[in-house]
Amino acid sequence: MMNIGFLASHTGSNMQAIIDACKVGDLQASPVLLISNNRDSGALVRAKEEGIPYCCINGKTHPNPEELDQAILDVMLEHVVDIIVLAGYMKKLGPKTLSHFVGRILNIHPSLLPKFGGKGMYGMHVHEAVITSGETESGVSIHLVDAEYDTGPIIAQSRVPVKTKDTPEALAARVLQREHTFFAETLQKIVTGEIMLPTKQEGNETV
Repeated sequence: MMNIGFLASHTGSNMQAIIDACKVGDLQASPVLLISNNRDSGALVRAKEEGIPYCCINGKTHPNPEELDQAILDVMLEHVVDIIVLAGYMKKLGPKTLSHFVGRILNIHPSLLPKFGGKGMYGMHVHEAVITSGETESGVSIHLVDAEYDTGPIIAQSRVPVKTKDTPEALAARVLQREHTFFAETLQKIVTGEIMLPTKQEGNETV
């Protein structure tokens, strides 16, 4: 059974979809932890309601970036997390967490990367850019996380059509609906071995 640790900043709707998939057996994994950088996030409320251990770790609790990085890593290790899922987490991870969980941190992005990714490309900004560009399709990308925004290797994508009269809000709703199913589907493929994550290389781990 794969233990999932979540990082979320806002509503945590993708986290909830993954939790629900675990509860009905569509995903053979256990949600074991949520860390949020936002004390008022909906994700914290969801974790509390689901009985999942949770905490708030951010620049206020740990003003020193190195201590913040170490604190996140320590809590992940304490809860024996196998894979970290970024579910709307709006901060970069530090080098210790990235190194220890290399190839085991996943993020979901609401476009077909490498299109419409990078700094500033999040939320409605992505969907506005897609429509402005005249694209006929958008989608969902799940990728491994590295030190930059949206540049890690893509492990799965799903296409979503852009309709002629779409508004950014309409496209966002359609993409989010697909996100809620696609993340759990992809994680289950990792569990079964259909999707193979990179093997951690000796010497990459930093505790």
